[in-house]
Amino acid sequence: MNKTIRRASVFTLLLVFALLVRATWLQFYDAKALADDTKNRRNAIKTYAEPLGNIIVGGRSITGSAPTKDSDLKYKRTYKDGKLYAAVTGYASQAYAPTQLEGIYQHLLDGTDTSLGTVMDTVTGKRADPGDVITTIDPDVQKAAYDALGDKKGAAVAIDPATGRILAVVSTPSYDPTTLTDANTAGTAWKKLNADPDKPLTNRALRQPLPPGSTFKLVVAAAALEDGLYSSVDEKTDSPDPYTLPGTTTDLSNENPSAPCENASIRTGLQYSCNNVFAKMAVDLGQDKVRAMAEKFGFNDTTQDVPVRAYTSVYPSDMDRSSTALTGIGQYDVTATPLQMAMVSAAIADGGKLRSPHMVAQTTDSGGDVLKNYDDDTSTEQIVSSSTAEQLQSAMQTVVEKGTGTNARIDGVTVGGKTGTAQHGENNSKTPYAWFTSYGKADGKQVAVAVVVEQSDAARSEVSGNGLAAPVARAMMEAALH
Repeated sequence: MNKTIRRASVFTLLLVFALLVRATWLQFYDAKALADDTKNRRNAIKTYAEPLGNIIVGGRSITGSAPTKDSDLKYKRTYKDGKLYAAVTGYASQAYAPTQLEGIYQHLLDGTDTSLGTVMDTVTGKRADPGDVITTIDPDVQKAAYDALGDKKGAAVAIDPATGRILAVVSTPSYDPTTLTDANTAGTAWKKLNADPDKPLTNRALRQPLPPGSTFKLVVAAAALEDGLYSSVDEKTDSPDPYTLPGTTTDLSNENPSAPCENASIRTGLQYSCNNVFAKMAVDLGQDKVRAMAEKFGFNDTTQDVPVRAYTSVYPSDMDRSSTALTGIGQYDVTATPLQMAMVSAAIADGGKLRSPHMVAQTTDSGGDVLKNYDDDTSTEQIVSSSTAEQLQSAMQTVVEKGTGTNARIDGVTVGGKTGTAQHGENNSKTPYAWFTSYGKADGKQVAVAVVVEQSDAARSEVSGNGLAAPVARAMMEAALH
């Protein structure tokens, strides 16, 4: 009998020991994971127990907090001009994880960031007063882009080349983040937004790379000038018209068959958007040299944070010569975001210097004291010589003055640009993408812009970078410079 009792006692002690080990593991190792679990209701209760900090545009808060009724979540996020700024703010929802600036600066905005708390807050466990996020967005440029895009499906980005400040980030169709803030109604809005075939939740400006079409010819031209393949934008090139893709019997045509594209200079090639010139140029340079130049401008960068992580713009590798030719006109597997193509124009406009783009200027505490100044934290790289940049500026001005980009002209402003019409779908069966990338300079100020229109109500024959995208860019440049 005593032997049986002893065995039972040992077994019971082992169970108690196992229970203690498990409890210790949960308390010291799994506690943080459980506390941070998105399904932990206490986190939402804590986050929305007090008003959140705000996101600031042009000195004005575009976010707010409103008290709720009959809920243990005392406050919910609100937005002013929500559709206008959705591509900047993202959303802070009681039901879903926050996105864009709301997500990146979640802890600053809800007061749990360690940089906000005082020693007394640490002792008492009190949540600090939340901080604010001050953006670089110019409200006039943002609104100009949003209004000009209108009902079109597309996106636009504007950058100050001299500072890297992002002045506008617009994606259309947009959505109102306010519809996602309340836990009681967010589910219905979420299903509706995700069922929309136009994908309004997608940030097309930063996170939807598309074939850039002829706007990529600027990168190829920069590579040719830097490599010494051609010494000047006015030197005639070796460019037969039509140009037969290497290793094939396929002739590459030009949009305007009467354009003077045979052996055209870089200036003329950009002015008339001659495919033969830049396809042949890419082959002559070789894919490695074109890729190296593209990467200087920011292509293939997998860590492009502004601070929102932008999707990678791609210049491919391991191609045959005919595919390399197609990359020279921004086709094959070349993709770019509007942010990336704005960076191309920004570097050219600023004498070949590329500054890291950013759309947050500062973060501050509740008293307005600066916690971090991002304007002082940007890198600058000379990616092409000032001579190459000046020549490309001149050629881009020719595009706007008497080439394919005349709809971007602005009285009293020096404007340079490049149009693009990129194929869409197998054998270009779908409506092409209309692109325009440009810069404007006036009275000591400058701005770089890129616009893509994916879909509009225009007839297919009327789809062009000059017809659809250039007027949007013009409105943005006018807002930035005037």
